[in-house]
Amino acid sequence: MKCIDLTITAQAPLAIGQRKPSGSVSEAMDYIPGTVIRGAIAGKLLQHGKPEAGDDFHKLFIDEGAAIFQNAYPAIAKVGDDEYMVSPGEIKVLPATALSSKTDSGFKPKEAGVFDALIDSFCAREQGLFYEPNSKEGDRVEPFSGFYSCSEEVMHGDGMPVIRYFSHSVSKRLLTRVGINRRRATAQDEILYSLEVLNEFQGKAKQNPTVYKGSILIDGDGVAEGLYSLIEQNGNRFRLGGSASRGLGKVKLDPNLKDADESTAELSQRLDKFNHALYARWQKWGVLGSGSSFPKDCIFFSIGLESEAILTENWQRTFAFSAAMLSHLTEFPGSKVTLEMAYSSYGYRSGWNAAWGLAKDEALTTAMGSVFLFSVPETDKLNWIEKLAELERKGIGDRTSEGFGRIRVCDEFHQIMREEPV
Repeated sequence: MKCIDLTITAQAPLAIGQRKPSGSVSEAMDYIPGTVIRGAIAGKLLQHGKPEAGDDFHKLFIDEGAAIFQNAYPAIAKVGDDEYMVSPGEIKVLPATALSSKTDSGFKPKEAGVFDALIDSFCAREQGLFYEPNSKEGDRVEPFSGFYSCSEEVMHGDGMPVIRYFSHSVSKRLLTRVGINRRRATAQDEILYSLEVLNEFQGKAKQNPTVYKGSILIDGDGVAEGLYSLIEQNGNRFRLGGSASRGLGKVKLDPNLKDADESTAELSQRLDKFNHALYARWQKWGVLGSGSSFPKDCIFFSIGLESEAILTENWQRTFAFSAAMLSHLTEFPGSKVTLEMAYSSYGYRSGWNAAWGLAKDEALTTAMGSVFLFSVPETDKLNWIEKLAELERKGIGDRTSEGFGRIRVCDEFHQIMREEPV
């Protein structure tokens, strides 16, 4: 499997969103969905495709093993009063269990810090205790969501690396437009609407272009190289989002072709560290609670959504990821799976299919950042590592080729405890 990393630099405001029902303002999303990138590249491929490009088009967009176009998240972070940086690392989604001070929310060193409550909540419940988290100083906390990255560039005086966390977000503005009478080609009376757009620059000085990072996963070396060449040759000719005829949506795409990491070693390390942290925390809560022993015949793992997911169970839409759904997706029904905890919410997502000229059906989605904690028998550990690694590559639920259903197993952020917020 090949991976094309995309660095998307905005050169004009981006109108990426959906119109609210019975409203006159179109709200912009905080990122570029994979379905938008997929549609833009498909249009460019059809426009510049060669006679033999038909097979590639089917392999990329139609066949069962179609390419996966992941969402592109903001890569620019504020590091000073009007200073910004583009993160060189991976842009991640904060889990729903991340918490920060209500009055001083945000990452250190400027704010009070952020920590995670998944492991503490589970251990407290299993020990028969009620857990209401607060900050180390005793302040009230609330969920802290968004995108983040971390860097080890900051050094102590002793030369030891320090991991620093950065929040990623983009500013927006409203553009007001007048409706046009198609027959007279003049302004239409009483037709006024506003578009919320993502700014092409960040900061007051407007010297920091807005940058997003995403990826495309492709099976087949030849198809991947062909798509890479198309993007590289036409990087300055793409437009993303709506209102392109009004001058919006112009971007520059910089691709980087590489081999996708299909190894299970990194996931195995994450799983071991997660269970070690959970065991250590269990022992501390046992002093206060019932003192029940840790279930050593089980292994625990979390599944966090790095993008929205469209889930179906028993032919019905749902926003809960159940143990039965996990067993079905992994095709591993012989292993007993238990859903221990769930932190999830829902939303709705629609869109526009340019090829059909029709609006897409509105879909019930599970919100990005949702977290589900599972346990399975320890004897099945190796098999589960392979199955979970495959789910990380392919995603869960429907329309995964459009960026929906991307997951991360045993996110390291769950190991950041209340005593040491970041």
